[in-house]
Amino acid sequence: MSTQPSQELEHFPNPAPQRDYEIHFECPEFTCLCPKTGQPDFANIDIRYIPDERCVELKSLKLYLWSFRDAGHFHEAVTNQMLDDLVALLNPRQMVIEAAFLVRGGITTTVRAEHPNPGTSTSP
Repeated sequence: MSTQPSQELEHFPNPAPQRDYEIHFECPEFTCLCPKTGQPDFANIDIRYIPDERCVELKSLKLYLWSFRDAGHFHEAVTNQMLDDLVALLNPRQMVIEAAFLVRGGITTTVRAEHPNPGTSTSP
């Protein structure tokens, strides 16, 4: 496996698909660039999910997060892209990504994206 930034995520079979259990990743060194100024944005990315058949491979997740470092992203867009990409790879029973961006101009930003979307009704 490469040690260069990559958007390619990998998975492995869930060793206990019969059980609901939570996997939690805390990524305190996330960086991307502000799309308006080009200045770096720093964030703590918190990923929690209940796997179904697949789990994300950790090194590929690290390289995936690293791939955002030199690109401009709005906070909302990068958080939702992470959720979309991980849900597409894993099809988890549940997933929450919370991105807590550090202070910039006296403002901190926290973006939370969930799967399934709690605002979506599954009833007819």
